[in-house]
Amino acid sequence: MATAERPTRKKPTLHRARVQRTEQLTPHMVRVVLGGDGLAEFTAGEYTDHYVKLVFPLPGVRYPEPFDIAQIRAELPRNRWPRTRTYTVRTWDAGTRELAVDFVVHGDEGLAGPWAAAARPGDEIYLLGPGGAYAPDPAADWHLLAGDESALPAIAASLARIPAGVPVHAFIEVAGPEERQELDVPAGAEITWLRRGSAPVGRELVAAVRALTFPPGQVQAFVHGEAGFVKELRHLLRVERHVPREALSISGYWRSGHNEDGWQASKRAWNQEVEAEQEAAA
Repeated sequence: MATAERPTRKKPTLHRARVQRTEQLTPHMVRVVLGGDGLAEFTAGEYTDHYVKLVFPLPGVRYPEPFDIAQIRAELPRNRWPRTRTYTVRTWDAGTRELAVDFVVHGDEGLAGPWAAAARPGDEIYLLGPGGAYAPDPAADWHLLAGDESALPAIAASLARIPAGVPVHAFIEVAGPEERQELDVPAGAEITWLRRGSAPVGRELVAAVRALTFPPGQVQAFVHGEAGFVKELRHLLRVERHVPREALSISGYWRSGHNEDGWQASKRAWNQEVEAEQEAAA
C-alpha cells in the first residue's frame, strides 16, 4: 500500500475559477460548482482526498496584475499576503471542466463559509492546487473511513471509488440528522451516521470506531477531521491495533479553538509530537 499519511508536496499552481452554480445540500453544507477557462490546466482524479487552497485577497491591499502568488509572497510582508483556506475536491469533471467544493457554513463564522453562502454565478476566486495523497487501495482486505463534516467530501469521494463487495465501515459524525447526505455507496458497505448534538466534536466517532469488531485481514484506514479525535484514533489504530503506518491516511483538518492560519502554523509541530508519543507507546 502507498503511504498516505502526509499530502503530496508540489509547487502550487494558481487557477482562476468562476462560480457556475451553488446548491444547499443540508442546512449547514453548501456546494459551490466552479468552472471557466481559468481551470483549463486543472487536473484531479488520482486521489480521493484531492484538495485546493482557496485564495482570499485582503481588503485594501493592492496586488500585482496579473495576480501572482509567488511574487506576492516574495515582495510583500506576510501580514499582507492573501488568506488561504483548504477544501477537499468533492468532484472534478474534466469533460465539463467543473469543480465541486462543499463548504460547512455557520452563519458569518469564518472566511470561506460566508463566501460560499453568498456566492453567485459569475463570482470569481483564485485557487491553488490540487494536492492529495490518498485513494482506496484495491489490495486492502477492508476499509475504515472516519471523519466529521470536514472529512465528509473526501469520505464520499472514497466510497464512490471502492468496488462493490469489498468490506467498508464508514463512520461520519455530523451535528444532527438533518446534516445527513445521500451518498454513492458500494454494495456491502456499512455507513454509520453519528449525531453529535451538544457533545464535543469526535466523542461519538471515537466511541463508535473503538466498539467496531475489526474484520479479518489488512485494513486501510482514512481518518480526518478535528485534530483532537484524530489524535485518539491514531493512537487506537497505530498503538492498540498495530495497523502499519503505510495503511493509514490520518490528518487533523482543523483544531477546535484555532482558525486555519493558526492551526497550519502549528500543525507540523503537533504532528511530530503526536507521532513521537505514539511511537514511544508502541
